[in-house]
Amino acid sequence: MTLRKEIDFEKDANYVPVLDHGFVGLVDHMGSDSAIVQAARVSYGAGTKQVQDDRNLIRYLMRHEHTTPFEMCEVKFHIKLPIFVMRQLVRHRTASMNEYSARYSVLTDEFYIPEFEQIQKQSTTNKQGREESAWGFDEKRGVQHAFQRSFHNAYKEYASLLGKEDSGLARELARSVLPVGGYTELYWKANLKNFLHMARLRMDPHAQWEIREFAGAMYDLVKPLFPEACSAFEDYAVNSVKLSAGEYDLVKNLISKEKWALLVQQYGNDEKALGSDAGLGVRELREFKEKLGL
Repeated sequence: MTLRKEIDFEKDANYVPVLDHGFVGLVDHMGSDSAIVQAARVSYGAGTKQVQDDRNLIRYLMRHEHTTPFEMCEVKFHIKLPIFVMRQLVRHRTASMNEYSARYSVLTDEFYIPEFEQIQKQSTTNKQGREESAWGFDEKRGVQHAFQRSFHNAYKEYASLLGKEDSGLARELARSVLPVGGYTELYWKANLKNFLHMARLRMDPHAQWEIREFAGAMYDLVKPLFPEACSAFEDYAVNSVKLSAGEYDLVKNLISKEKWALLVQQYGNDEKALGSDAGLGVRELREFKEKLGL
C-alpha cells in the first residue's frame, strides 16, 4: 500500500491526532445499533419494537456474551502510528490490515519522541511497564536528545544506502536499519465484536500508554455510531470485574437474604427502585439475585 497524505484535523472530524505525528481516522463503517437488533431477531426492517426494547436486547446480548449479532457491523480505520505500537495492534488477528509499503516507497523521517510526562523509568514490579521517576528536566531532555540522535543517525544511514534516484541498495533491504520508533500507516478493519475486544484490552490501564492513546481515539470515533452497544460494552466489559470461584463465594457470604431485605427497606421495599439506582433494569436485577442465590 502506498499512502501518505496530509490531514486537516479542523476540517475532517473523522480524523483525530494522536501522539506527536500520528492520527486515527474512521474512513468507513457498516451497520448500527438497529442492525445488531435485527440480526438478533433474524428479522427485516425496524419492526414494531420500541427503542427501549432494542436497548434492553443489546444489553442482554452483551451481558450474556451472545456476540454474533455484533459481528454484523464493521468499522474501518486509517491509522498512522509508530511501528512498535502497530505491532501490538496486529496481535488482534481477527482484523484485516494493509500497511504502507516500504518496499515500494521511501519512508519519511518521522519518529516518535515521548513527551516529558511519558519519560519514566522501568517499573520494579512490572517487567513490561514503567513507573514514575524523580528525573528532572535535564534527565528527561537528555532522553529526548538520545532518541533524536539515534533516529537522525539511522535515517541518515537509510538515505545513504538508498542513494540518489534508486541508484543504491534496494528499499526492501535498506529499511532494515530503521528503528521501531518510526511511523507507518495502515488501513485496519474489524467487525464490531472484535473491535470491542481489542478496545477492552488496549484501553486497559495495564496496557502501554501509547497503544491506549490510539485505542481510545478509535473507540471515541466508533461510540457515536453504536451508542447502545458501546454503553453496554462499558457496563459489562470495561467497568465490570470478573470473580474467581473463591471470590464469588465470599461475595455470596457477605450478602445474605436478611442483609438484602434491609437494603431493599432503604428503598421503601421497592426492589425496582434499588435496581434503577444501580443502573440495573428489572431483568438484570433478577439475574443478579439469582447469581447470589437470593
